[in-house]
Amino acid sequence: MTVHLVKLCVGADDISDLVHWQNSLQRAYSRVFHTTRMVPKRIPDLLEGGSIYWVIKRQIRVRQQILDVEDFVDGQGIRRCHLVLDPELVHTRLMARRPFQGWRYLQPSDAPRDMPSNIEVDEDMPETLRSELAEMGLL
Repeated sequence: MTVHLVKLCVGADDISDLVHWQNSLQRAYSRVFHTTRMVPKRIPDLLEGGSIYWVIKRQIRVRQQILDVEDFVDGQGIRRCHLVLDPELVHTRLMARRPFQGWRYLQPSDAPRDMPSNIEVDEDMPETLRSELAEMGLL
């Protein structure tokens, strides 16, 4: 059964910060991944079409499909994993999330829907206006 992850995008003020960070990874390693200390126990469920939903400024804004989970031990002997991600960012409907540490599982029924592809999102739009438009169903 497919399951997703939700994760804070720490240090990002907007989606362009996430794009910049991931472009750097792509140039350095020829792939996009996120390193995490906790290794998910539900790896088969994540790999059945699961995504990581990124929280930026207390809102889920985008998601990326999880392509693989690579378990490894770092140079200090600490077990970690790489969540290998599809480089494509899919904009989602905004969904408020309170701060938390690490990542959390997210059931598909609780995940925000993808933003329709015919709606252009202006990243410079003030947050309050974006939230109000989303509440009215216009974003």
